[in-house]
Amino acid sequence: MSLAIVHSRAALGVQAPPVQVEVHLANGLPGTTVVGLPETAVKESRDRVRGAITNSRFEFPIRRITVNLAPADLPKEGGRFDLPIALGILAASGQIPAAALAHYECLGELALGGELRGVRGVLPAALACRDQQRQLLIAQDNAAEGALVADLAVYGAEHLLDVCQHLRDGHTLLPQTSARPEGIRPVVADLAEVRGQHHAKRALEVAAAGAHNLLFVGPPGTGKTMLASRLPGILPPLNEAEAMASAAIASISRQGLMLEQWGIRPFRSPHHTASAVALVGGGSQPRPGEISLAHSGVLFLDELPEFSRQVLDVLREPLESGRITISRAARQAEFPAQFQLVAAMNPCPCGYLGDEERACRCSSEQVRRYRARVSGPLLDRIDLHVEVPRLPYRALRSVNREESTAVVQQRVIIARERQLARAGKPNALLGPREIERDCRLTDADHNLLERFMSQLSLSPRAYHRILRVARTIADLAAEPQIGTAHLSESIGYRALDRGTAHR
Repeated sequence: MSLAIVHSRAALGVQAPPVQVEVHLANGLPGTTVVGLPETAVKESRDRVRGAITNSRFEFPIRRITVNLAPADLPKEGGRFDLPIALGILAASGQIPAAALAHYECLGELALGGELRGVRGVLPAALACRDQQRQLLIAQDNAAEGALVADLAVYGAEHLLDVCQHLRDGHTLLPQTSARPEGIRPVVADLAEVRGQHHAKRALEVAAAGAHNLLFVGPPGTGKTMLASRLPGILPPLNEAEAMASAAIASISRQGLMLEQWGIRPFRSPHHTASAVALVGGGSQPRPGEISLAHSGVLFLDELPEFSRQVLDVLREPLESGRITISRAARQAEFPAQFQLVAAMNPCPCGYLGDEERACRCSSEQVRRYRARVSGPLLDRIDLHVEVPRLPYRALRSVNREESTAVVQQRVIIARERQLARAGKPNALLGPREIERDCRLTDADHNLLERFMSQLSLSPRAYHRILRVARTIADLAAEPQIGTAHLSESIGYRALDRGTAHR
């Protein structure tokens, strides 16, 4: 047989579109041609595959070899096609059974000696392979990652010879067992370590319960970063779909998937010197940015005004849509970005505006320019603006027991379950019709909210966010309807709208 077909997968964002590796042997001058829109690393597979086959004691065909990676209009990159190309050449030349290849999908880079090396993006390929009811042949380095997918037979191999022998007898390689770290709870920073700041802790609990965006404003050293770092610990655990989506993004990232992070909500904290591409993703070969790596988790931006305004403004669309589409001349990729934004900032350049202990040295114009670094439309998308004032000395020495992370998390889980049972989503994601249905107010409360919005000239977006936060506060109190106390507390979390942080 001079034609062989091997099933494989390309990498396109978090998708793994199918690729058929077609290998044809023909008479003519010996040579190998790879077609089907391959980039440089794929073209170089000709030399890696030749070395791997000859050093594995197989015969490399002295014929005209054409390798077609179909579909032809799908870009192919990396060394992931080395193994399927090698198997296609061996099958087309009759050195391994071609019929056995129909039941497998193959990924892996080959060393010149025939050893198999791992590649990025195995988890999305494994998910797609399961949907096609095939089995997966990959490098041993990727086997544990592929085995995260349930109901999929994953075979990890160290060498090309092991793969070929398995295709002959069907039992040389054993299916990889799941490497999920079941029953292991991550070590998280305890909320009880934060002294005082009960108003900020309450806002943190509300934000966790409803998946709301949150901004802490206060002088240096008052605990803003400590509070933000405690948020992942009080969030509800990831469900199966969320954990798989988060792991798939990590799998295609530059650092790859770390198995010990399976099922843990991501917490990303980029430095304020990060570029727009680092934050939202990009590059000639689109890769996920910080907002996608924080999918189903927390993105913490410390020293918010120190970020470039242009960088911050790229967050506006993903905050609303929950995804980011990166378009380049040659390709387009979409990444999920349903993250929870937590930010921290000082009230002024010196940091002590409104501090009772230290006088502010900034002029009103300096304060105005400092605040202008964060655009109004971005602030409008943050549900809770919370002041974190300096603590008195006696509060730091207090021996009163603070609530632990575990206690607060239980309240958050119960409140989130109410939201999922009612609308199937956290309150922060409620649409206009769902807000009308679930966030009804009495006439008196409508008048209260109307006066507040009229005094501060708030946008309809801010109106919806106030109602969503009020609904979350009512859920924490196990109340079926939003009351005046819930609405008043929600309004109280708009410190920057009220201008109290300027005093």
